[in-house]
Amino acid sequence: MGLTPAELKGVVGGLGMPAFTAKQLAQWLYVKRVTSIDDMTNISKENRERLSAEYEVGAMAPINCQRSKDGTIKYLFPLYAPASEPKGDMPCDAVTASKKEGRFVETVFIPDGERATLCISCQVGCKMNCLFCQTGKQGWHGNLTAADILNQIYALPEADRLTNIVFMGQGEPMDNLEAVLRVCEILTADWGYAWSPKRITVSSVGVKGKLKRFLDESDCHIAISMHSPLHEQRQQLMPAEKAMPIEETIALLKQYDFTHQRRCSFEYICFGGMNDTPLYAREIVRLLQGLECRVNLIRFHEIPDVDLPASDEQRMEALRDYLTRHGITTTIRASRGQDIFAACGMLSTAKQNEKLE
Repeated sequence: MGLTPAELKGVVGGLGMPAFTAKQLAQWLYVKRVTSIDDMTNISKENRERLSAEYEVGAMAPINCQRSKDGTIKYLFPLYAPASEPKGDMPCDAVTASKKEGRFVETVFIPDGERATLCISCQVGCKMNCLFCQTGKQGWHGNLTAADILNQIYALPEADRLTNIVFMGQGEPMDNLEAVLRVCEILTADWGYAWSPKRITVSSVGVKGKLKRFLDESDCHIAISMHSPLHEQRQQLMPAEKAMPIEETIALLKQYDFTHQRRCSFEYICFGGMNDTPLYAREIVRLLQGLECRVNLIRFHEIPDVDLPASDEQRMEALRDYLTRHGITTTIRASRGQDIFAACGMLSTAKQNEKLE
């Protein structure tokens, strides 16, 4: 899982198998989504044995889930970790190794009528260390491979219900761009899941060089974490502002066409009296003038040891109405999964790792 047809061709060639077997493998992986090489029944038994001796599909089911009263489900996925030598009778497999090394990510399934969104992770922890985000407090413990990212979709119990994918879980997608681009390719390619890019949104704080490359190489939607239109305040909230200021990010976005198939949006967590006043509303309008985009206002969800005030409904509605009157489509995002720590900014596997040690 996670390999392209060209790479699968190299796999079968290295095992002395016909080249057309690569196309069969891609079909079994990305269309039929089998979990075992033994299930690939149009490949000869001899060739399946050759494959099984060297490879696995790589699909691993979640090892835990929490269900919110609003229907949101948070899953805990192990990451593929090569097994070390077993000691005594201890089982030795990828899941056991993941438990030993604390290699997990959280993934959130959000059903909403006919729409079903999956919020997926791309890193264990995050380097960005935004003040308001629990994931950053966990620190950064590594990038996920394309297979580990894809497995959150592949092995999801509700996979057949999905209508949308958002890269808004743990980690900064531009900080693991190669794997994110590969997953987007697999999800949208004719030989892969064959989804429309309009079903996929990738979030970013803005990472110099990487954001431009994503915009050039992918047709998926982009969502920028703004949270403040003012440089000094945004830098206090988000250290990444120092390397790529929001003004520079928006200047880059204005070079691209978001008037047709592709969408540009801005995520904006509202802090009471800090970034939800008329001053900020005017600055947002100034910044976004001339850019086809929308703004999603998000309630701040309290996290431990962070003293930030949450905006109230009246302030958020006033901000929404001001932006809308000035030509910027603005919505207030419904908060989902807060009771199971699955809402925006609350994902972290740190506590899970402590329990498993």
